[in-house]
Formats: sequence, structure tokens, C-alpha cells
Amino acid sequence: MLQDRQSIRYYQKLTDSMVDLWRRGYRFEEIRMYMEGYISCLRQTKTLEIYLVHRLEEEAMRFLRDSSNFGMSVP
Repeated sequence: MLQDRQSIRYYQKLTDSMVDLWRRGYRFEEIRMYMEGYISCLRQTKTLEIYLVHRLEEEAMRFLRDSSNFGMSVP
């Protein structure tokens, strides 16, 4: 579970982007590559402590594996 305010913001931006990519027709492998690039950028820029980046990566992977996050929403 993420508790750091900054890492939560990055997680929310990442997961929102992942859902947006899904809605635009991208599939699992492409979204996973996007996620890996995003995480890599966080590591390279040293915006967050490395242990926070690792936690964010674990949570984002969990989000990606949960198919209910990418289902069609019912109005």
C-alpha cells in the first residue's frame, strides 16, 4: 500500500493513463511497456526514493493484472 503523497500522485497518473490507453485500443503488452517506461523514468530522474518506486511498481503491476480495472463501465 502506498502511503507517500508524491508516490500516490504518480500512481494515480500512471493508472489513469493505463486505463486511457486501454480505452483507446491498446492491449496488455503495450500498456505494460508504457508502465515500464514510466517506472524507468521515475528511477532515472530520482524523483522518488528507490524503495517508493519499487512499491509503486508493485502496485501498478497489481492494477494491470486486475482485469476489472479495464472492463467497460456501466452508465
